[in-house]
Amino acid sequence: MAGVTAREILASSLNMKRKTLITGGAGFIGSHLCEALLHRGDEVFVIDDLSTGRLENIAHLRDDPNFHLSVGTILDLACLETMVRKCDRIVHLAAVVGVKKIIQAPVETIETNVLGSHNVLTLAARYGKLCLVASTSEVYGKSSKHPFAEDDDVVYGATTKSRWSYACSKAIDEFLALAYHNAENLPVIIARMFNTTGPRQTGRYGMVLPRFVDQALRGDTITVYGTGQQSRCFADVSDVVRALRLLLEQPAAIGQVFNIGNPEETSILDLAWAVKRHAQSDSQIRLIPYDQAYKPGFEDMQRRVPNIDKISRLVGFRPKIQLKEIVDRMIESRRQELQEAIPLRVTADLPSRALPAGALE
Repeated sequence: MAGVTAREILASSLNMKRKTLITGGAGFIGSHLCEALLHRGDEVFVIDDLSTGRLENIAHLRDDPNFHLSVGTILDLACLETMVRKCDRIVHLAAVVGVKKIIQAPVETIETNVLGSHNVLTLAARYGKLCLVASTSEVYGKSSKHPFAEDDDVVYGATTKSRWSYACSKAIDEFLALAYHNAENLPVIIARMFNTTGPRQTGRYGMVLPRFVDQALRGDTITVYGTGQQSRCFADVSDVVRALRLLLEQPAAIGQVFNIGNPEETSILDLAWAVKRHAQSDSQIRLIPYDQAYKPGFEDMQRRVPNIDKISRLVGFRPKIQLKEIVDRMIESRRQELQEAIPLRVTADLPSRALPAGALE
């Protein structure tokens, strides 16, 4: 890469048909990014081991001549190298995600996130490819400073709490990516994504909104972990994909870290009531202690709110879809998926008095 700057590599590819490798491209966010890039006219290569990704997410893309899928793992260096050599740039989304998955498979979490990212970055550096690394708001850990800004300190729990292994593994990914940028001039961009949700997301691994929606549509009890007073901010996947595309096309983003999310904050209990109302469901809402939901000693952060001033200043990103519409979109998409197999128990009209003060109108 000697003699060529990172920004020159990116600038030379703008406004051209590009070949993009998306690791984890059969996943929830990855499949939406595939659609957006194919719509632009780009050629898209996907590598996914389908451990959490699903073929159903990309089935509608399989006949597109510009779409190429390889079922494999980023831990397989030879397989990954073949795909890296074909592409112009990489969006590295593959990771072990979801609180339940992380707790149940701590070794897989660390090895996939750390060793897999090492493979991706090693090959990106070998062949001089722009690499956008997807990180997470989890890296902020238990910090009590809100909203979170990119240069804020991070605070983690004890190493005996496996809950924090994901946060630490993604922080290592960030350190490694920035080290390659500083030491070898590799063009890297780091995107710290806060809670992203929307069509195709599954609740199997602890993602809260699709889990609430599935429970509400089935008429099952909506289970809220902890006190329900912990708060989160939810961004629609269409906004997140737009942010990723804006960063990919901005040379000034290289070598930097950006929060991507929606600053609109809600408590998890209010979210449950909002889902119940919007789904017109007769489900009950029940609090489940963390020790029962996960395991004794589980730790969580009480708030997770992004400061998105940095990405807004650089590329003009602001989320377009707010929480009310996000909930409605999730309900509609899950209703379509569930009603074919599972009879839904819903009420025709849920009285407004069922919604407590502070819940989403």
